[in-house]
Amino acid sequence: MFKILHKNGNARRGEFHTVHGVVQTPVFQNVGTLAAIKGAVSTEDLKEIGCQVELSNTYHLHLRPGDKIVHQMGGLHKFMNWDRPILTDSGGFQVFSLAGLRKITEEGVKFNSHIDGRHIFMGPEESMQIQSNLASTIAMAFDECIENPAPYEYVKNSVDRTTRWLERCKAEMSRLNTLDTTINKNQLLFGINQGGIFDDLRVEHMKRIAKLDLPGYAIGGLAVGESHEEMYHILDVVLPHAPEDRPRYLMGVGTPSNIIEAVARGVDFFDCVIASRNARHAFIFTKNGTMNLLNNKYETDPLPIDPECNCPACRNYSRAYIRHLFKAKEMLGMRLCVLHNLYFYNHLMEDIRLAIEEDRFEEFRRESVEKLAKRI
Repeated sequence: MFKILHKNGNARRGEFHTVHGVVQTPVFQNVGTLAAIKGAVSTEDLKEIGCQVELSNTYHLHLRPGDKIVHQMGGLHKFMNWDRPILTDSGGFQVFSLAGLRKITEEGVKFNSHIDGRHIFMGPEESMQIQSNLASTIAMAFDECIENPAPYEYVKNSVDRTTRWLERCKAEMSRLNTLDTTINKNQLLFGINQGGIFDDLRVEHMKRIAKLDLPGYAIGGLAVGESHEEMYHILDVVLPHAPEDRPRYLMGVGTPSNIIEAVARGVDFFDCVIASRNARHAFIFTKNGTMNLLNNKYETDPLPIDPECNCPACRNYSRAYIRHLFKAKEMLGMRLCVLHNLYFYNHLMEDIRLAIEEDRFEEFRRESVEKLAKRI
């Protein structure tokens, strides 16, 4: 299912084979929370800008339009007209970050919808059932998302519960994939490593979940307030204990520099809302650093956003025009910037894959990390 084609140091160039196509890794997944990329970007646009995997949110789609409606419509792929892989997160992060009053028990979590306040229960079985209705390519296990920092004993107990929940997720997915009514009987389950910023808890948890022989493994609970150095340290500690022959997914990360540093440590999958969210505020990523198109200096600038870029926005429009669109509150400005940022991220991953193949990843890393983080 996952094949490492080449290694350069700890950086891995691979292929992940799924029922919905082959994913070239390392890969950035484009975040479409409600089965749509915010900023009026269509699935046809996603293909044009090089997107391989679209990511949607279990919690949000369960609330609206409802996972049973998506199932009735033939699953997410048909519903949103996308024939490439889709990953759905478990809903755990949103339950703990967005929901109102919540109560955690061994069975799962009782909480109030952030939309209308209605009472909802979600546990491992419910999360798997929702994701099965969505018929995504990859489903994420239901876990507890722990705040950083959190007391050691609380984190330890939470990790133990997350492990038990993962075992229940695996059993429930195995059952669901045998049902006649299941749309995608080849749905894959990724487990999630937790443990806060405690080395011993992280390592022990990875060792335990690796024994479950899952198709892939994620590192969760990072990029939630800890420093970049702490995040990189956790990766250094945990990844040696992750199965070598399975993809590794760093959830919710991140900036271009974060991605390069994580690839250097052996990570294969990424996602982050930063690419599209920043674009909706005219904050742009380029090969030479970041820029804010709302700055006055771009008012009469005839250049494209990035003269080296071949995205739809850079091929056709100037910085001055796109800045005008934002000032005039025209949605086209937002759309063009989202297209640019997602194109940039997807093609950054192409550059990373090529650098690994050509055994020059460390050189690429040295040249790129500081430059990409620079404000233009």
